[in-house]
Amino acid sequence: QVPLKPGRSLMDWIRLTKSGKDLTGLKGRLIEVTEDELSKHNKKEDCSICIRGFVYNVTPYMEYHPGGEDELMRAAGTDGTDLFDQVHRWVNYESMLKECLVGRMAVKPIAAPKGEGLGLNVFLYAQRKYIFFSLLYFLFYSYDWFQTDSLVTIVIYTKQKDMNAELVIVDCEDKRLRGEIIMDDHSYLVEVDLDHAVSEDVAVNIAEKVGKVEIILNKKDNIHWKMLGQPWEGHNTFIKRADRGLFYRKCKLVSKTEVTHDTKLFCLMLPKGTHLRVPTGQHVYLKQIIAGTEVVKPYTPVLPFLPLDFQEPPRHDGVHIYLMIKIYSHGLFTQALDHLQIGDYIFVSNPEGNFKKSQVQTSEDLILLAGGTGLTPMVKLLNFALTEVSCLRTAKLIFFNKTENDILWRNQLEQLALKDERFEVQFILSQPTKDWVGKQGKISSSLLSEFVKRSRRDSKVLICICGPAPFTEQGVQ
Repeated sequence: QVPLKPGRSLMDWIRLTKSGKDLTGLKGRLIEVTEDELSKHNKKEDCSICIRGFVYNVTPYMEYHPGGEDELMRAAGTDGTDLFDQVHRWVNYESMLKECLVGRMAVKPIAAPKGEGLGLNVFLYAQRKYIFFSLLYFLFYSYDWFQTDSLVTIVIYTKQKDMNAELVIVDCEDKRLRGEIIMDDHSYLVEVDLDHAVSEDVAVNIAEKVGKVEIILNKKDNIHWKMLGQPWEGHNTFIKRADRGLFYRKCKLVSKTEVTHDTKLFCLMLPKGTHLRVPTGQHVYLKQIIAGTEVVKPYTPVLPFLPLDFQEPPRHDGVHIYLMIKIYSHGLFTQALDHLQIGDYIFVSNPEGNFKKSQVQTSEDLILLAGGTGLTPMVKLLNFALTEVSCLRTAKLIFFNKTENDILWRNQLEQLALKDERFEVQFILSQPTKDWVGKQGKISSSLLSEFVKRSRRDSKVLICICGPAPFTEQGVQ
């Protein structure tokens, strides 16, 4: 993110979109835009971008974009869908930019190939590709269902040998059932409006070695079902997760605890009919409606506290999600979060992220560089490494903050360092008081060279970094 000029906050942008001002210059008309026409609008003072077949005039949005003008200009005059998906697929651009909608991209006519032979070859290639992927999908995924007087059981056969609870997401509310199985960057979906009502209690059984997943529902009435239900559009599909879109469920705020002067630990309770485990190193998105506009932000769940006994993996209750969130005095989203009352609801997405536990499982030295709330992904990662990575020799957290008052979970981290000889924590402050006797400064090669070391000459090292963008960029360099 970049600093925005005064009067250019997200709230200011929402006010502008609600002001009735014509932000496209088309007086409410929608037009068809050709590729050639789009390419002409590629300057800061005249900039249009296509996302998923719709063209937006983003010129008025330039100064309000949290990532800065240069980031928007990377897609100026072009189809920016891929770039958008890489950077922030989770942002609800339709809501944010609805007043900037110019119209649809014109469909390009496809020239008929010369000679029938070529056309037939192209057709056969496309057919073969389709058949191959269809076979692949049926090889890996299929589902069935059966019933007793009181239960309905949906069985999904994945043929995935390391199937586990983190790869299965189930939501059952009213009569809508949605079961998603994650397989790397793809997912398989069963989504139906059930034939009859079921209770909120949903059980999920997983046969890890054969990759079988059972979703067990309790019938509200002892009625014989003629069918499982009416399918939704995405039902029985195996596609890329990026093409599936995010699914949200309403979670209840059950507690809010102060961690430091400006950071709080929020505890959210999942709905009764939801089965969801957020994998280590992955995040969720929170969604709030603010002044009629959907606003979305990513957060990495943490544990409720740092366990000090690593004899066995912690028992996650699977009911709560804990988020450590810094409240910014001028932050529209975090201020709205802070104003939530116990018992209020907020939308929480499915987990996202590319981090794999396998990256940690062979590490002998784990080095974590965190700036401020960049500590959040390190909490579960540290817990996993100390509990389950047998070859781990050292785990070192180098934690950068402005002042002593900003250090999150300082006591817990110091206790953990005393309790487990593999773990070491180093606090570094950029704005310390004169009483501070520890290290001071900002992230730099001289500071890091002092702490980032192997335990042995050829040990396998994993370095993880998280914090504000300038901190991360400097650290990576």
